[in-house]
Amino acid sequence: MKPKTQESQISVINGWLMMASTIATALMTIGSFLLFLLPTIQKDGPGALEVTFLIGTVFLLAGFIFLCNGFFTLQPNMAAVITLFGKYKGTVLNDGLHWTNPINRREKVSMRTINFTIPTLKVNDLRGNPIEIGAVVVWKVLNTAQAMFDVHDYRDFVRVQSESALRHLANTYPYDHGETQHEGEVTLRSDVEEVSQALQHELQERLAKAGVIVEETRLSHLAYAPEIAGAMLRRQQAEAVISARRMIVEGAVSMVQMALHDLAEKKVVELDEERKAAMVSNLLIVLCSESEVQPVINSGTLHN
Repeated sequence: MKPKTQESQISVINGWLMMASTIATALMTIGSFLLFLLPTIQKDGPGALEVTFLIGTVFLLAGFIFLCNGFFTLQPNMAAVITLFGKYKGTVLNDGLHWTNPINRREKVSMRTINFTIPTLKVNDLRGNPIEIGAVVVWKVLNTAQAMFDVHDYRDFVRVQSESALRHLANTYPYDHGETQHEGEVTLRSDVEEVSQALQHELQERLAKAGVIVEETRLSHLAYAPEIAGAMLRRQQAEAVISARRMIVEGAVSMVQMALHDLAEKKVVELDEERKAAMVSNLLIVLCSESEVQPVINSGTLHN
């Protein structure tokens, strides 16, 4: 396996110092050209000295152009990767005006934090349900040498690997708790923080070879696919109704038990098993009914 490219910082010549040299060269070029031009006009033709000044002007002009092509600037959190005839020479990390040999190739790399939105993907969750999922990835280049030389295009590499990691994440977790809920089960809908951390960890492993660090990941869109959204909504509503009914029944049974216990303990009335069953039935109907209960007045005895 090919080892990763190691980043090395390189120092280049201060641009302002070379700017003074370039201006001096420009002035010398203009002066040499004037020393050639003025005597030539006066004599109606160049002499040996004028030809010498002309040759000097050509060389000075070539030097001026050479110097001008070596300037480059870097803003904060920007870097320039320097190569010479295909060989990596180093990375310039200091901002400001710089000058380097124009033969060197300079490629600027942004080391600023970048937000990347993964487009909404249609995938299947762990249970095979089609869902729509999207995410935001916050990343930046940490190793410029790896970003430039270990992958073909680091920006495209980040995009493709982010989509691949998000698809794998969606296939690893269920969208929501199903009918058979397991203790500690992680779902996309209920455990956003844990899922986001898992996406960040997996994405960091994928992008490490490109010299990229993932600072944060966050799900930006999560929903059932349109073709099953209606059915899933009805299922969620049914589960909510069942959960509410279960709570109502548990509360009603507890209240009935408390009522029977208090009646027996305080000896308010003595009931046989048949009367207890009737009382339990009536109380459960009153407590669990969705509609208002119509009272019935008993004008006879307890047994009539």
